[in-house]
Formats: sequence, C-alpha cells, structure tokens
Amino acid sequence: MLFRGLDLAVGPGELLLVEGPNGAGKTTLLRVLCGLREPEAGEVRWAGLPLRRAGAAFRASVVYVGHAPGLKDDLTALENLAVAAALGGRAPAIDPREALARVGLGERAHVRAGALSAGQRRRLGLARLLVRPAPLWVLDEPLSAVDRAGAALVAELLRDHLGAGGLAVVTSHAPLGVPEDRVRALRLGAAAAAEAAA
Repeated sequence: MLFRGLDLAVGPGELLLVEGPNGAGKTTLLRVLCGLREPEAGEVRWAGLPLRRAGAAFRASVVYVGHAPGLKDDLTALENLAVAAALGGRAPAIDPREALARVGLGERAHVRAGALSAGQRRRLGLARLLVRPAPLWVLDEPLSAVDRAGAALVAELLRDHLGAGGLAVVTSHAPLGVPEDRVRALRLGAAAAAEAAA
C-alpha cells in the first residue's frame, strides 16, 4: 500500500497540489482519483456519490492529462484534438484550431503528433483541456518538458480554470504560478514509498 489514511476534499476554485519524492505514489493517487484504478480500501466520491455510482456523470466531469501526453502519433495535432472532443460526448467548447493557437501550436495543426517535440506534445495534451471542458482537471506533471513560455501557459490555464470555479488536482515538482490562496498541498512522503517497498 503506497498511502493510507487519506481524507481530503477539493472544492470549486481550488487546486490540490500533490507533492512528494519519486515513488511516493503521486501518479497512483491521481489514477485512483479519476477512476482509472480502484483503491485498495476506501472510496472516491464525486458530488457525494462513489465513483462507480457516479458513472457517466463523473466521466463527463473530469479530464486527465497524464505524465505521458496520451496522443495518437499517426494523427495530426488537429485530428488528436478532434478525437479528444468526440470522446467527451459533446461539441467542443472552442474550435480545435483556436485551442491549438492558444497553446502556441497554430502553425503545427497539420503536423503528425509523432513529429512534434516533447514540449509541443505536452502543449497539445494541454489543449485537450480547452476543447473538452470539465470541472475537474487531473494533471500529472504538466510542467514536464515545457519551456518558460510553456510554464506560463500552464499557469494561465490553471488560473482561468480556477477563476471560473473549476477544480484541479495536480502533481508538480516546480511552482505552478497559481495564487497561494487557491492551493492546498498534500505531501506524500518518502516513508510511504519505503513502506510500500518493505
């Protein structure tokens, strides 16, 4: 067991920053929180309901951007966003071309994702947040592989999302550029990683 005794809630306009050393269970916790992995004990609730009962309502309310961007390398940047929007089950919030422009990839719309740099792939993954709006963003290391401008983009996206009443659960080893009064931190310690290895 990587962690135990967690009891937490995230409310509108709030960001939960999950911190800790490598191996402490940050990614595992994020996967549990968004229903990609079952907890060994306890439960995760959305709007008062356990995730398995919240079902489609929860899936429509969360966007997960993992450490790996989760892109289809043979599809263009634009096609990747069209697929992401379709998976959301409703019309995109903004046109995928506009989303690409906002993340600095407007000129790369017709480039295959596999031909993009690591930082461009990260930006494309973040563009999904714009085309498939959801109240809950679960982001695993959104600052990995991004330059200074990319970090500023992540901060802007998060500030806008929280300002509109959205929620976010984020892992990061670097500052996110979000006002401190919007952030609560959860520290998963090295003791948890050592206990799991024992």
